[in-house]
Amino acid sequence: MVVGCLGDMVFEVSEETIETIDNVTWSGSARYSAHQRHNMNALTEFTGIDPDKMSFTMVLSAELGVDIIPEIVKLWNIERSGKAVPLVIGERPYGKYRWNLLRHSAKYTRHDKRGNPTEAEVSVELQEYITR
Repeated sequence: MVVGCLGDMVFEVSEETIETIDNVTWSGSARYSAHQRHNMNALTEFTGIDPDKMSFTMVLSAELGVDIIPEIVKLWNIERSGKAVPLVIGERPYGKYRWNLLRHSAKYTRHDKRGNPTEAEVSVELQEYITR
């Protein structure tokens, strides 16, 4: 069963594969300016909203049916292309439009006898991409 996606990277749970996300954090912020006044309190002014950010982790494991390197390459391709991609978790699309992948990191935690990674902890950080 598909439980979500980031562009063409599919998060799924089936008899053959388990590839899901964990530790999801969704954050946003507003911008304010302070206008200094002589011998008076500064005035604050709301100047806009920063793009939302989202981060999550994944454990990619060959024992759970995931081909690790191609999945990390998918993230690398999204990041390096600058392409804005949709993010869906469960039945819900997140954000107003799409997301840019700002950074990822992959920590190989297990290897086979030939040195190929068999398990990796992957962290992803996204920033909301909004059209005009």
